[in-house]
Amino acid sequence: MNLLEHESKQLLSASQIPVPLGKILTKDQVQEVSLPAVLKSQVPTGGRGKAGGILIIDTQEKLEEAAKKLFNLEIKGHLPQVLLAEEKLAIARELYLSLLIDRKTSSLKLIAHTNGGVEVEENKDFASWLVDYSKPDINTLGQALAEYFILEDKTFVLQDLIENLITCFKQNDATLIEINPLVVTEDGKIIAGDCKMTLDDAAAFRHPEWNFEAKTAEVNFVTINPEGNVATIANGAGLAMATVDAAYDAGLIPANFLDIGGGANTESLLKAFNKIIEYPNVQAIILNVFAGITRADEVARAIVEAQKSISNLPPLFIRLTGTNSDEAKEILEKNQIQMLPNLESCLKAAKESIDA
Repeated sequence: MNLLEHESKQLLSASQIPVPLGKILTKDQVQEVSLPAVLKSQVPTGGRGKAGGILIIDTQEKLEEAAKKLFNLEIKGHLPQVLLAEEKLAIARELYLSLLIDRKTSSLKLIAHTNGGVEVEENKDFASWLVDYSKPDINTLGQALAEYFILEDKTFVLQDLIENLITCFKQNDATLIEINPLVVTEDGKIIAGDCKMTLDDAAAFRHPEWNFEAKTAEVNFVTINPEGNVATIANGAGLAMATVDAAYDAGLIPANFLDIGGGANTESLLKAFNKIIEYPNVQAIILNVFAGITRADEVARAIVEAQKSISNLPPLFIRLTGTNSDEAKEILEKNQIQMLPNLESCLKAAKESIDA
């Protein structure tokens, strides 16, 4: 699941990573805040700045007007339920720092750039370092990052930051933590100015404290290639990434990454299918689900409903096992929908269907 900014920052702060002072505002409670402040729309998508979802407020009189504007501003199909009002930082530099899972090496990767902020996607030549998950070399990583950022006097601060970032990543079963910008203030402090964090839904059973606004089936839908010829659906970030990789290896072009997580139901799966049919070239859908919290029979019912209600749904190639898989098989067979024994069979059949 992709967290909202204020949710991500709560987890950063709990891991001793500095974040700006902030306050949550709701529609019925736009209380006074310390000024000047930065008012931010809390939606599970990027591009808020360009879309007008971030405003600087200098007077209390302007706060209510600005809040009303943001609550009614739709950004990529999302309307905020809350806003984040934060202290306005005195920014000297904006950097970029992220930690993610590197699938090729089965390790963590620290990625950095000396240019952070709104236009970060236009950057080239990012610096990166592999991180040993079990025994990360914090001293070496901190020194390398300090040299790269030309902040040698902040080596110890950056070492602490990296150590806390790795701790936050592990404790929260994250798959991505992206701090952009990582702000260096005029008085020399290093603060996470903004944060995007993605957590592994399959780890939800370990986290009874999770109570985030994000809804799995909507926010874990990521476009990889809008011209792709196959769509993928799986549950759990690891299985979803493995499914995408396997599709590439089979000579297919995945259009998307979709982790339906541990709380998917018929409604959320139908939304996913309706998003998939928006891709113009998708000719097959691969479902690779190992049911646990999400039951196989629930997935099967969603598949049946999708075929009944979506006239232009591409052919489905389904591997579905785990909790209530026998019931799922009965539901699908009753509706003349075939289940395949494994992912390899699904990929082979999808490739033959597309090439036919």
